[in-house]
Amino acid sequence: MNAHDERGSMMTGVDPNRLEDQQLMKELETIHRTRHDTLLYGSNDALRAHNERMAQLEGEYLRRNPNRPVAPGRTREGARERGAADSATPTSSGS
Repeated sequence: MNAHDERGSMMTGVDPNRLEDQQLMKELETIHRTRHDTLLYGSNDALRAHNERMAQLEGEYLRRNPNRPVAPGRTREGARERGAADSATPTSSGS
């Protein structure tokens, strides 16, 4: 389904808030899988459309899952702890 959104740009696909949870996850998996090729080989229009659709789908996922589990290593604090642990690990001198 194609429709114009309130900004007047073309929107491709079903409005994310109308998707069932399983359909939303399938759409997210697909768009993430195709991201690299679109970035490398897509036209500017294709990349712009991909960006807009990905933002819509991810925004809907976050709206539905405000308390989603976040892995400690995927936070700034977790990254700092990883960095500190890496720098505290002794390295062998090879002697």
